[in-house]
Amino acid sequence: MALKAVIFDLDGVIVFTDQFHYQAWKKMADEMNIYFDETINNRLRGVSRMDSLEIILERYNGEPLSQEKKEELAARKNENYRALLKTMTPDDVTDEVRETLAEIRKRGYKISLGSSSKNAKFILERVALPDAFDAISDGNNITKSKPDPEVFLKGAEFLGEKPADCLVVEDAEAGIVAGIAGGMKTAAIGDAVGCGKADYTLETFSDLLKILV
Repeated sequence: MALKAVIFDLDGVIVFTDQFHYQAWKKMADEMNIYFDETINNRLRGVSRMDSLEIILERYNGEPLSQEKKEELAARKNENYRALLKTMTPDDVTDEVRETLAEIRKRGYKISLGSSSKNAKFILERVALPDAFDAISDGNNITKSKPDPEVFLKGAEFLGEKPADCLVVEDAEAGIVAGIAGGMKTAAIGDAVGCGKADYTLETFSDLLKILV
């Protein structure tokens, strides 16, 4: 069956904010005297904010934290992260990404964002891409993060397309697994290529145009 739509992850595919996430979590962890490094940070890719916090708290040795305190810590991290996001500009999206997105739409495909981030729309505004997508499914409309397929299934729903007619583009194994679980075709880029589970592998973003003819 021919593909009709493409659902893109945000971080690591359209933009690169990994270092912002790391810096924000690192600041929070340091304040709590919790060991945190980039290896642990890599486990957080594609994971919701609260689930990410639980991973970081695996190394926490203090008094038990209430749910209210955990939410306070997650909010503190997000404040730090959003402050860093404010430094983003349209230059943080490559011409290759902009031109490829435009060409995909020109070829008649619908496109949606499928990101666990609750800051997705804010990021798109900062990099001047708010109108580049036909729909946005993000952390504000889901209850389960990847590898659960909810964010992608919502993206397909918002586009009015069946999951089987959608291609998911991801840079994390959790996202590839989520796409497969949702009954969608998957294309891996970056670190996700190494998992060997995707239907397609991309060396560069524009390689999508070889698939979406």
